[in-house]
Amino acid sequence: MPQIEYTPQKYVPILVNGHVEGKGHRTPDIQLQSTDGDTSFQFTFEAIRPGLFRTTFSSKTHPLPPHPSCPRPEVPSGFLPVSESAASQTSICAADVKATVDWSGAPIVSLQLSGQDKPIHRDLDFRSYCVDSTGVAHYTRYKRDTLHVGLGEKAAPMNLSNRQFVLSATDCFGYDVYRTDPLYKHIPLLINATPDGCVGIFSTSHSRGTYSVGSEIDGLWGHFKVYRQDYGGLEEYLLVGKTIQDVVRLYADLVGYPKLVPRWAFGYIAGGMKYSMLDEPRASEALMDFAAKLKTHDIPCSAFQMSSGYTVAETEPKTRNVFTWNKHRFPDPEGFVAKYHEEGIRIIANVKPYVLASHPEYAKLVSSGAFFTDPRTKKSAVARLWSAGGGESGEGGHIDFTSAAGFEWWYEGVKALRSCGIEGIWNDNNEYTIPDDNWQCALNDADQETGSGRSIGLWGRSMHTELMGKASHDALVHLEPEIRPFVLTRSATAGTMRYAASSWSGDNVTSWPGMKGANSLALNAGMSLLQCYGHDIGGFEGPQPSPELLLRWIQLGIYSPRFAINCFKTDENDNTIGGVIEPWMYPEITPLIRDTIKRRYEIIPYLYSLMLESHVTALPLQRWIGHGYGSDPEVWTPEVMAGETQYWLGNTILVGGVYEPGNTKARMYLPTSGPEDQGYLNLTAPNQYLAAGQWVEIQSEWKDSIPLLARVGKAIVVGKNLQTRSTGDHRFPSPNAVEDDYRAVEIIPPKGASGKQYCYTWYEDDGISAKLVMTTFKLQWSSTEEVVKVSLEQAGDYTPLWRGLEIILPVGDRRTVVMSDNIPCERVQESRGRAVFKMV
Repeated sequence: MPQIEYTPQKYVPILVNGHVEGKGHRTPDIQLQSTDGDTSFQFTFEAIRPGLFRTTFSSKTHPLPPHPSCPRPEVPSGFLPVSESAASQTSICAADVKATVDWSGAPIVSLQLSGQDKPIHRDLDFRSYCVDSTGVAHYTRYKRDTLHVGLGEKAAPMNLSNRQFVLSATDCFGYDVYRTDPLYKHIPLLINATPDGCVGIFSTSHSRGTYSVGSEIDGLWGHFKVYRQDYGGLEEYLLVGKTIQDVVRLYADLVGYPKLVPRWAFGYIAGGMKYSMLDEPRASEALMDFAAKLKTHDIPCSAFQMSSGYTVAETEPKTRNVFTWNKHRFPDPEGFVAKYHEEGIRIIANVKPYVLASHPEYAKLVSSGAFFTDPRTKKSAVARLWSAGGGESGEGGHIDFTSAAGFEWWYEGVKALRSCGIEGIWNDNNEYTIPDDNWQCALNDADQETGSGRSIGLWGRSMHTELMGKASHDALVHLEPEIRPFVLTRSATAGTMRYAASSWSGDNVTSWPGMKGANSLALNAGMSLLQCYGHDIGGFEGPQPSPELLLRWIQLGIYSPRFAINCFKTDENDNTIGGVIEPWMYPEITPLIRDTIKRRYEIIPYLYSLMLESHVTALPLQRWIGHGYGSDPEVWTPEVMAGETQYWLGNTILVGGVYEPGNTKARMYLPTSGPEDQGYLNLTAPNQYLAAGQWVEIQSEWKDSIPLLARVGKAIVVGKNLQTRSTGDHRFPSPNAVEDDYRAVEIIPPKGASGKQYCYTWYEDDGISAKLVMTTFKLQWSSTEEVVKVSLEQAGDYTPLWRGLEIILPVGDRRTVVMSDNIPCERVQESRGRAVFKMV
């Protein structure tokens, strides 16, 4: 893109220290207007609530985002920040943050936390808010040697510092996890984290752009960050807090908290394009055979991602026709789905937001205006699209979700799939890789303003990813308003996740670095509120994994929010079908894979509780190891900030990994909370206690386990090691899904006596209802050399099926468990070398 940059330098105040109540919004605290240049630009700054500020920079030629990715927030009643003004400067104190706006030249915003003598954020002097051709640029000072995270989903490592990124989304099949940019998500949220505090900058535009995070250095301008937006004016929010989580929660206040996920979605999700692409045997028969093999190998499975082969036409051209069924492969779609339900397996159906010219309804959609318009031809815009297998394409059109006809057609198509029994909708290939910014949107919705023009460059390609999510979500809700909808999306914006419950890292590649780098993607995704997130275990594309790599990846994958094995392995003989990864593909390790997947089912109560907490607090399930340990200087070192090799799952389990073939050791850092920290317990042999605040080397044989440590004083709530039925979901009874009537807590007491009282809290609900009714369980315990004393409290309106709680001690712990009134708990069994006691 050509650089045509201009920075207005002369501003006059229109409004300072003024605000008018009305409709929950106020006029900005500061409103300035430029007086130099051909076009007058307005700059505004407003304190929204403690830690949250809104800035805009716009003109008639550069309008504010016409479809911002979050609604403008209301200002809480009674929130009146204190301000002071001088000749060309105003300071606003909002709780513990002081914001200063100086307009003696180009507007400069600086933010300072109380008790600190230096700003935590400051715009770049003389070059802050700039016009750049059809778009804008925002320059800020860059803090070297600090941590930058966010941006939704970016190549590893986790730390985004000293790098440049394209803010867009693309279909990056077989990407390099360390080099490819962009990937699938478009979320312009950048968080700068330091031991002294954190600042997030969030743009609401869907326009393409770039972010240079200290990667550009200039002798005159020094070290800076710059956000460049291709079209329109700027609406940004500044989010300030002492920790990353403070910023993430403010971000959730803006864009919405993570959606409730049905409990079944935390089980093993199988997939593979090959199954739905088969003609002989029929795809439906091959899928029933897959379900039978699961039973033969005693491997629980909760859902199957059915790829687009079910939509491929029976006759030439054999292309994908979304919302149609291949009746040769699936002669009885309703009957097939019902049979899968009998096996206890939900179907998540693949849908793609484009229609090929060979689709039976293409002509109708063209005539109804369901696609974009190409201004060159004044006709429906034509693009080249995936048509069948790998590398095969055809012409067609992307659904314009601002078109009433396009939105309604999609909405009705999803309703038809749900009426067939399909439980989840898989919004795939929704990156909207459109070649021309000038394609026109319909904007049929009367609420959408058209004064800004209709080009997809200004409105943003990724806006349609959000609206596609809304159409899929709303159709599911229409049919079952009491049941939480499950929409899985490959691409995402900040607004998409108001409608989609889950996402993943797309078409990754089978490799050891691919497994390692995926950790970084997941951590940045979680901090961007993509919190029910995971990867295609074993790799979507590339060679088949070796037995060692497959087992290592599954061992790691069960400790992520979403656990799925799905792939398309390029096949030189028949590229329309591809190879698949199956849990039993290597008989010598099948029992180990089965045991690992069963462990996944055991910890679903732990994972599900974290999801409920995420829904309420925006706390990611998967966390950088510095989360909660900001006072530990070691977490701010480059190796730890890279976020590649270990992470927290909740605040109990510290997950490590082994990322080279043949390696049997892992180097891990154990963050410390201070002098009173009681350290960690190795959950695998030799099950030793380890002090916090040190680097350690953990033994890890690939046929045993990846490195797993637990915080002393924490716990893990567990259930049965097989598929259980959510207490609120009786729609699809299956002999393969038993009642969820067992709970135990694996506690991690200190090695000897301790005068401390420990507490572990978890949450439960019925697993399926749209309206959250939740109960909180609080387990407390203390310990001596001989006894662990426990008590349990609960509060809430949900009543689980389980009665009586089992307490599981670590391997080798010979203490007994008693209740708070000193009544001994019954010792009921041994579990993998661990003593188990039952509370009555």
